Amino acid sequence: MHLTAPATRRTGTRDTDGMAVASFILGLLGLVALNLFLGPIAITLATVALWRGTARRGRAWLGLALGVADLLLLVAFMQADSTVSWGF
Repeated sequence: MHLTAPATRRTGTRDTDGMAVASFILGLLGLVALNLFLGPIAITLATVALWRGTARRGRAWLGLALGVADLLLLVAFMQADSTVSWGF
């Protein structure tokens, strides 16, 4: 019984580390395309990873910042084009 508890704890840490990395990647991709969808997902994943105590706090914070930047970029382009979407 003592051997299963550390394995469960390690799996949970690995999951939160994966969330932190995923939030960073999705936030980065959201700067280029689909920022309306990828930005909120990056924000959510980063918040959950930070709340659960990820070891990759830097990546989670970057994912959070990039997710917010995705939404701010979308708003800026929407204001410039007077449309609900933007493209190259």
